[in-house]
Amino acid sequence: MTDKTVAVSNRWLVVLGAVLIQLALGAIYAWSVFTPALEAAGWSKLQTQGVFALGLASFAVTMVFAGRLLAALGPQRLALIGAGTLGGGYAVAGLLGATSFPVVAICVGLIGGAGIGLAYVVPIAVGMRWFPDAKGMITGLAVAGFGFGAMGWVKLAGSWGHLIERIGLSGTFIAYGAGFAVLMLVGAIWMRMPPRGWAPPGAVAAAADEGHKGRENFTTAEMLRTPQFYLIFLTFAVSAGSGLMSIGLMKLYPMQALQAGGLSLAEASAAAGTAMAVFFSLANGLGRIVWGWLSDWLGRRLSLAIMAGSQAAFLMVFTQAAGTPWMLFVMAALIGFNFGGNFALFPAITADTFGNDRVGQNYPLVFLSYGAGGIAFPLLGGVLGDMGNFPLAFAICAGACLFGVLCTALIRVPDIEEAHRPVSVHGFMHQMHWDDD
Repeated sequence: MTDKTVAVSNRWLVVLGAVLIQLALGAIYAWSVFTPALEAAGWSKLQTQGVFALGLASFAVTMVFAGRLLAALGPQRLALIGAGTLGGGYAVAGLLGATSFPVVAICVGLIGGAGIGLAYVVPIAVGMRWFPDAKGMITGLAVAGFGFGAMGWVKLAGSWGHLIERIGLSGTFIAYGAGFAVLMLVGAIWMRMPPRGWAPPGAVAAAADEGHKGRENFTTAEMLRTPQFYLIFLTFAVSAGSGLMSIGLMKLYPMQALQAGGLSLAEASAAAGTAMAVFFSLANGLGRIVWGWLSDWLGRRLSLAIMAGSQAAFLMVFTQAAGTPWMLFVMAALIGFNFGGNFALFPAITADTFGNDRVGQNYPLVFLSYGAGGIAFPLLGGVLGDMGNFPLAFAICAGACLFGVLCTALIRVPDIEEAHRPVSVHGFMHQMHWDDD
């Protein structure tokens, strides 16, 4: 038996492996802990946001190739390759020069982001195959470690482990590289698909409905011929992109606002760090689980609309709340909670719309929107931050989230035959007729 399929004694072991891998992959959200030290070394805000944006873009683009490699290599081997790439990228950055912008951009941004992209699709695809009866919940659990991991890595570098202070940026990058690799190597043990034809108790009826209209498994080419793909893509881009900009500015902007409100530099830094490392990060992980579970109950479209609409309101309020510590903590938690929900809802709606068996190949194309949002919105935040106009950046993101609500309202489950009709404006309009899930 190859590493592609294997009987697992308890399918919840797959969840354990998924969480361990995602704890390491959450490293990308810990980037903000490094930015003060890098700015002290002479970096501009645009440079710090540039590395973050490059990592997100590399992450998203690499996932497209990872979807194809998943079928060819199997999930376990792909997870192992991702472990070596992510861990190696951080370690090499520490060895070659942790304050060199080109070194960090290539090793942490480009290579590290690629490592995340290689491994990220594995827990999602494997988890959905083992839990077809609860796709939203299991996707949320599988990616929860991604959100929770950020808090641990931030705290280890800062107030818990004081790694940056004790061993410097170079030592911290090397230590993190080793830690990422170990977690992913252990998690990969359970990253194997169930045997062909396997179904959990109680899921037989769901399996029998595979031929029902709108539940077919679309190929990537078929998916790209539907308007639903582009509506999902745009919604993900604005919803995730606004959260990514918030991550990049979650320490920089509140530090300014808190100092303007009378706090000292040290007090402002501690409060802003707590907002990101504790409140945002914990809510980010929790939001993945809760939104995934809620979407199994409420439906994916309604959950997406509520999440994007409320995020718009939270982003607008954030600039007024950031100067008061307790309000900063509340808003950081709310924004993080909604941001985390993206990573449970969008894989699940991709599976609902284009087929569960093809989610490993199709979701990476949807996830390119994360890279698009990850480039545009953090860079927008960096540019407006250097201009001293953070409120405008958050207002633009709020408006983008409202646009996402409109896109969500137009999503429906397509008929696979529609993907084989000649592409035309009339055909796309026909496919966009609203229908029940």
